[in-house]
Amino acid sequence: MNEAFAPRAASTASASSPPSDALTHVELTHIEKRIENWIRFGHHAHEQLLDRRRRILSFPPGCIFAFVRWASNDFGTVASRLDIVRCVAPGEGYQTLPFVRPGGEILLRVDGWPKVEKILQHIDAIEAIGIDAATVAPDHWGHAAHRVSVGFEPRAYTLERHQAWLKRQECGQ
Repeated sequence: MNEAFAPRAASTASASSPPSDALTHVELTHIEKRIENWIRFGHHAHEQLLDRRRRILSFPPGCIFAFVRWASNDFGTVASRLDIVRCVAPGEGYQTLPFVRPGGEILLRVDGWPKVEKILQHIDAIEAIGIDAATVAPDHWGHAAHRVSVGFEPRAYTLERHQAWLKRQECGQ
């Protein structure tokens, strides 16, 4: 795994507030050079430490986060995956994912380190222009997934596009 894409803290949520059933819970495991699951972006509402290698982050409905899973064995990488997920409210339909309870709306899913790396670079480019990746228009993630799946670069997410998305949200669309 490339050091440029090391896990980053996504939020400074209070560890004292208890989780509620309306939250989406993501179990993260970190066993150096074996299993590395982390949140690339997203704003969690609660964090629960299980032990020194595992923790659970809980996200409120509507929150968008990126969940990266990487695993290896003695011969190298065996799994590399990135999912961008929108947390659902109770009663909403959802798709299931390993380590995510109950699940969520999957906006983007890529498998294989070259594709994961390309999406991580795309996220970095979005953040480089001052946009929080958790606030990007959800349909942009679908666009990025489709483009990367056929070997093309995703179109750049611009400040103008982001402003248009924020205006649509204000209007309730």
